[in-house]
Amino acid sequence: MTPVEATGSAEEPSFAAILSEFEHQQKAQAPAVPEAKSEAIKGTVVSIKDDNIILDIGRKTEGALPLNLYQEAGGDVAKIGDVIEVSAGGINELGYFALTTLKIIRAKDWSALEAAFAEKRNIVGKITGIVKGGLTVDIGSRAFLPASRSGVRDQAEFVKMLGQEITCRITKLDTEKEDVVVDRRAILEEEAAEAKKAAFERMKEGDVVEATVRSMTEFGAFLDLGGVDGLLHITDMSWQRIGKPVEVVNIGDKVQVKILKINPNTRKISLGLKQLIPDPWTTTLGRLTVGARITGKVVRLADFGAFVELEPGVDGLIHISEMSWTKKVRAASDLLKVGEMVEVVVLGIKEEDKRISLGLKQALGDPWADVPAKYPEGTIVDATITSMQKFGAFADLGEGIEGMIHIGDISNEKRLDHPKDVLSVGQVVKAKVLKLDNAERKIRLGLKQLEPTRADEYIAEHKAGDKVTGRVVDASPTRAKIELGDGVMGDCKLTPAVPVEEKKVEAGPVDITSLSAMLKSRWKEGKGAPEVKGDPNALRSGQIRNFRITGIDLEKKKIELELA
Repeated sequence: MTPVEATGSAEEPSFAAILSEFEHQQKAQAPAVPEAKSEAIKGTVVSIKDDNIILDIGRKTEGALPLNLYQEAGGDVAKIGDVIEVSAGGINELGYFALTTLKIIRAKDWSALEAAFAEKRNIVGKITGIVKGGLTVDIGSRAFLPASRSGVRDQAEFVKMLGQEITCRITKLDTEKEDVVVDRRAILEEEAAEAKKAAFERMKEGDVVEATVRSMTEFGAFLDLGGVDGLLHITDMSWQRIGKPVEVVNIGDKVQVKILKINPNTRKISLGLKQLIPDPWTTTLGRLTVGARITGKVVRLADFGAFVELEPGVDGLIHISEMSWTKKVRAASDLLKVGEMVEVVVLGIKEEDKRISLGLKQALGDPWADVPAKYPEGTIVDATITSMQKFGAFADLGEGIEGMIHIGDISNEKRLDHPKDVLSVGQVVKAKVLKLDNAERKIRLGLKQLEPTRADEYIAEHKAGDKVTGRVVDASPTRAKIELGDGVMGDCKLTPAVPVEEKKVEAGPVDITSLSAMLKSRWKEGKGAPEVKGDPNALRSGQIRNFRITGIDLEKKKIELELA
C-alpha cells in the first residue's frame, strides 16, 4: 500500500503516523530475533503478493520473502504449498517478518571461523568463483570447496551455483597461510540420511505408497519412496510370467506399490506391484475341473513338456507323455512351438502347489478306440513305410496308427538281411493284419502272407475229384503226408487193416532174450510193424502213388486225398 497525504484537519492523525504506530506495536509484540544469531527456519508459501512471497513460518505474523532474493538463490517458480528454507529478521514496513533465503551464521573474523571449525558447526557461505579442482566460497574469508565435496556430480552445474549461498562446514583452517577448505557434501549426506531415516521409520509393511522408478536391473527395479529406496523384484511385478522388468515399468514411471517386507537391520524394503490386484489362481482354480476342455497359448517349451497359459498369470504343464497316443515324443518342440494356441484337457489340479496338469492327446481323441473294429486280424490294409530297423519295418496305417512288419514276414522268396533290401521309406504296400494287441497298442503286419504260393497256384488248377500223382513223405496206419509238388502237400486218410495173426505157441515159459533179439532184428532190417493181412499195397515213405482229391479248403490251403 502506498502512503497518501492526509486531507483532513491538523488534529486528525496522518496515514504515516498510523502506519508508524502499527509498526511500533508489531515490533513490541513480536519476539526479538537477534540478527547475528538468526537460524534457518522452514516456511510454507501461503500466497504471492506483488514482489513478495508470503510464508507461514509458525509465528503469529507471517513472513515476506522478496521475490528477487528467492530467484537470485536459484529458486524455481514459487507455488502455494512449497516449503522454503529462510531466516527471519525484524518486522518490515508491510507488517511481515522480513525474510531472507538463508542467514544462519556468517563469520566475520578468524576467531569466529576458528570457533566454527572447533565445534564442527555449519556455516553459510556464498559461491564466488570457479577454480581448478573446485569452487571459491566467501565465508567471511576466502575458502576453497573441492569439486568432490561440493555435492554436485556434473561440473556443468558449477556455473549455476555461482552467487548461491550454501551451508558448509570447515574441514581445514590454517590461519597463518589463510588456507581454508570447506565441505558441503557431508552436510547434504547427513541431511539425506536424516530424511531417509525419517522416511524409513514412517514405512509399515502392508502400506500402499506411490514410488518413482529410479533404476532397472535384470532381476527387478529400484524405486524411490521419497528418500528411501525399495526393490520391486521381477517376480512381484506381475502374476504373468515376464522376461524382463522393462515389460512392466520404465525409469521415471510413478507407480502404486505395496510394501511387502521391511528389514530393520539392513534397511531393505521389498515392494510388490502384482499384490495390488487379485491373484488369478484364486479365481481360475474355482472355475476349472478335472476333465474340462480349455484353449491356451504355449508360452514356454522344455524337454520334458510345454507350459500353456490358460489365463493371464495361470500356466499349466503338458508332459511329453500326454502329447501323443501314437508317437514317441522326445522333446516338446517335436510337436509344439511357442505362441501356438492349443486345446487341452485338465488332467489334475494341485491347489496348494498351484499346479495344473494338462493333456494334449486327450483333447485329440484316442485313435486306438476304433482299432479293434477297423483292423481285426486278417484284414488287408494299405500302409506307408515310415522307418526301418534291422528286425523289421514300421508302417503308418493312417490317423496315427502304426504297425510293425517283422523281417520274417516280408518275403517268401528269399531270406533277407535287412528290410531295406526290398522296402524303402515312403513306399506304400498292401499288408495283412497278423496280430492285434489293443492293450499294448501293437499291430503286427505281414507282406508275404499276401504273396501267392505254389499251393495257391496248385489249388487254383485243381478241383475235388481230380486224379493226381504224389510221393509219400510220411505214413502211419491211418494217415499219410503226400507231396503233390514243390511245396504242395496233401493229406491222405487210410483205412486201418487187420494185422496177420501170429501162430499160437504152447504155453510155457517166455524166452525174453529170444523175443528181444527178434524185435531188434526186425528194426535193423526195416521191416517195422508186423505184416498186414489183406494190404499187399501198404504205403511206405518214398513211394510214388496215384491219389484222388476228395476236398480242398481254400482258406487253410489244405488238400484232402484218398488212394486211387
